Amino acid sequence: MSRDRSLDIAVTGMSGRFPGAADIAELWEALTADRVLTRRFRREELLDAGVPAHRADDPHYVPVYGRLHDSDRFDHAFFGISPREARLLDPQQRLLLECAWTALEDAGHPFGKGDPLRTGVYASAGRSDHLRDLLATEHLEPPELEEAVLANERDFLATRVSYRLGLTGPALSVLTACSSSLVAVHLAAQALNNGECDQALVLAASANGPQTGHLHLPGGVMSAAGRCRPFDSAADGTLSGSGAVAVVLRRYEEAADGHLPMHGVILGSAVNNDGNAKAGFLAPSARGQEQVIRSAVASAGVDASSIGYLEAHGTGTLIGDPIEWSAASAAYRSLGAAPGSIAVGALKGATGHLDTAAGLAGLVKALLVLQHGRVPAVPGLVEPNPLLEQESSPLRLPPSAEPWRRPEPRRAAVSSFGVGGTNAHVVVEQAPRPAAAERADRAPDGNRPGRHLVALSAADEDALVRMRARLADHLTAVSHGTPGAEPAALADISGTLAGRAALAHRFTAVGATRAEIAARLRDPAAPHTTAAPKATPLVFLLPGQGTQVPGMALPFEAALPGFGQALETCLDRFSEDTAKEVERALRDPGFPRERLAETRLAQPALFAVEYAAAAALRQTGLAPSVLLGHSLGELGAACLAGTLALDAAARIVERRGALMQECGAGAMISLACSEAEAARLVSAHSAELSVAAVNTWNDTVLAGRAEAVHAFHERIAGQVPARVLRTDRAFHSALVEPAVTGLRTALAQVATGPADLVWVRGADGAPVPAGSSVDAGYFADSARGPVRFAQALAAVRAGFPGARAVEVGPGRVLSAFAEAAGIPSVPLCPAGSADPGGGPVLAALGELWGAGLPVDLARVLPRGRHVRLPGYPFRGPRWPRPAGTHPAAPQAAAPQAVAPYVTPEPGDRAPEEPAEPADVVRELWYGQLGEVPLSGDADFFDLGGDSLSTARLARAMGRAFDIEVSVRDLLTARTLDSHIALAERLLVEQILGESQENR
Repeated sequence: MSRDRSLDIAVTGMSGRFPGAADIAELWEALTADRVLTRRFRREELLDAGVPAHRADDPHYVPVYGRLHDSDRFDHAFFGISPREARLLDPQQRLLLECAWTALEDAGHPFGKGDPLRTGVYASAGRSDHLRDLLATEHLEPPELEEAVLANERDFLATRVSYRLGLTGPALSVLTACSSSLVAVHLAAQALNNGECDQALVLAASANGPQTGHLHLPGGVMSAAGRCRPFDSAADGTLSGSGAVAVVLRRYEEAADGHLPMHGVILGSAVNNDGNAKAGFLAPSARGQEQVIRSAVASAGVDASSIGYLEAHGTGTLIGDPIEWSAASAAYRSLGAAPGSIAVGALKGATGHLDTAAGLAGLVKALLVLQHGRVPAVPGLVEPNPLLEQESSPLRLPPSAEPWRRPEPRRAAVSSFGVGGTNAHVVVEQAPRPAAAERADRAPDGNRPGRHLVALSAADEDALVRMRARLADHLTAVSHGTPGAEPAALADISGTLAGRAALAHRFTAVGATRAEIAARLRDPAAPHTTAAPKATPLVFLLPGQGTQVPGMALPFEAALPGFGQALETCLDRFSEDTAKEVERALRDPGFPRERLAETRLAQPALFAVEYAAAAALRQTGLAPSVLLGHSLGELGAACLAGTLALDAAARIVERRGALMQECGAGAMISLACSEAEAARLVSAHSAELSVAAVNTWNDTVLAGRAEAVHAFHERIAGQVPARVLRTDRAFHSALVEPAVTGLRTALAQVATGPADLVWVRGADGAPVPAGSSVDAGYFADSARGPVRFAQALAAVRAGFPGARAVEVGPGRVLSAFAEAAGIPSVPLCPAGSADPGGGPVLAALGELWGAGLPVDLARVLPRGRHVRLPGYPFRGPRWPRPAGTHPAAPQAAAPQAVAPYVTPEPGDRAPEEPAEPADVVRELWYGQLGEVPLSGDADFFDLGGDSLSTARLARAMGRAFDIEVSVRDLLTARTLDSHIALAERLLVEQILGESQENR
């Protein structure tokens, strides 16, 4: 009988940082190797960490702790937090932000992509020693004191995460001492099943004080020996540890329907309190623990005999461990679990007690046990505590790491008990295996056929370098993952990365195998790019005849979704015979080149492929601001802009090609010189040639009879670089006049419409604005007159400053012209059909995305399975604990104090030169934000300012200048230059007002 999954909760994302383990993978490696992650500190280390000498020398001081490496680092700029706020912010809240991002990233959360999910946040953290240290070491005036409270009090744990990450579900701080985070899991699961949110983020952190050890008190719960040994006869107490953990939860059916991979499934949970049925407030109660286990198993709706592992609370205390063992034994025995059927684990023996994060860390460990099918030994266990009832208990202590022994699906339970008596118990199950259909269609190396685009982005270049290295290592590492799991397909890796946030610093690579991509990632010469901070105008360049190659549609079709459909739509507009021959030429690399060179076929083929590529690009999010075509490409530009309907444009292109084919033979020659120099050479050699195109200031094309072109080429040898073009017609010359006559007749039947987009005429460089139209006869005239492409490019550059171009067609000729005109350009398929797998097209799209253009990679790349990949490599600056005086920013000197601006009285002479208003305002910004890079257009709020810091700034400016400064004015004038101008204006008004009063 299949299980009703309607109330099950999937764990879709996880992240964590633990003592001695930077992430969950390192934690699992340490646990299976039976490594203890707490460490003992030398006296010098204690003193360096701020432990007073008398405390370090106290014989009762135990210098052992589960220290969290780099817990003082925080990437404040990534979250838009100013250095000042980061310094005030509780380290636990800093950790929560970074872990939250990583867990959501692991779950495939669509950061910045129109988030459709209501994500609830359920957060826990320990007490804030940081606030105590701030109050003890710094004099904080009331506004600063309020800010420090906001940055440290636990009321704001969840709401700060929701605000910084843009999450819109309920945001709750959950505080029940050591059981906080597992209670938060219970509440989050209920919220999901009640429809209060679509996704839940549960996170917890514990990181306080110097993380060096504790003072042992006889009879206390802290170990005198400095070793946490749960359930062992030598157990004498627990140890403290620091860590941060986060999980992402979704309703099971929605995760399954969305093909989201799961770390595991929560089947049921329960929470209760001991009440007063115990020796004291701090004491545990066997009765309360037994009841919560019974309730959780009932909630899960499973037979207790199917549970094969229990991640215990396991503090390593002589009294607490036997009570927990007794309660769990009684509960599971009564529910039908057989003796010795449930292996017991206790994470605290390895990491120390992670306080509020302990329950969530235990849940992560239990999920890892289920995922890998391996049960680690209980750390430090030598001889079981004699008070543990073992003979008839369902529980057992594995003496060493062992494989899973129970039936499948694997199921486990997690306990977490808080001081004060709030107990939590959760029942979990291994994640379902991927369906066979999802695992099919993989090449032997785990890749799908073809080439793939991998795109990475980071908030700064250093992070991007680390990201590249981590992904390269991941792609080439020997798999140590779940037994039987196949390597991720490159298509799935590509698609997963495409779903991540698009940040400013970017890198792309195209390859067919993981090894090829990894080599590109490791290549120091492979460039990073930086996305433009503002929207960039985009130019579509459409080339003319001469760039066609057989099979040229294949790269576009392989890389651009929607290309094939758009191509069919265009082909349907040609006559049946033409459509069949064009389709074969476009899709068959073996099609005869000489036949495709015929004008009657080349022109409709180019028009079709350019129209389809442009239509497909629009589906990826690339909307052109302006279109510009060269010769034949001008018809494509006018069609895409709306001046010509597709039916009319296709008919005209087909007729144009046929008419040109009927014209007499001719030739064309390109000269690397200006139009004036070309005219001089023609005159000097009495050549019967005319100007056909002026592409750049240094590229002029002449056309005429073939014998005249070849004779001219011989005469100017050595005078100017020149090459005869591969064409047998003299386009844009008198030799095509017969075709132009026929074209005028055909165009007389064509009605043009108002343009939807701007396009630029190639004959004279005149823009055709949106809403305006062009007489159809223009397209006959432009076929005869010279192409003034350089003039058209100049018009584009003048009308669209900062524009970037993409050459929408085969080849890179127009891109070279655009680059010469100062317009950066990307050829969409520079090698024609040389790579039918679409690699060059993907590379071009990656280059455009890297420049900041709105390429929606999720539309470009085929949707595959979401796979687990390395998360964002946070590594911000260090933020030392408050102790005496500290700089306003990490590893940087505080800004120098500035003498206040003094408004001079009439007739008085200031004793010293007053500071300039600009300098004062700049230093006041530093005072509110910390040491940040400042330019005139720097935005106070983009640098981490908020309404509270704006109020402080107004007060500080008022004191410095002895003027009234409105908070509203500062909120309106957001930039540094605007604030300086405001101060100067108010000072002038003050001086003028005083002058009036003295008259």
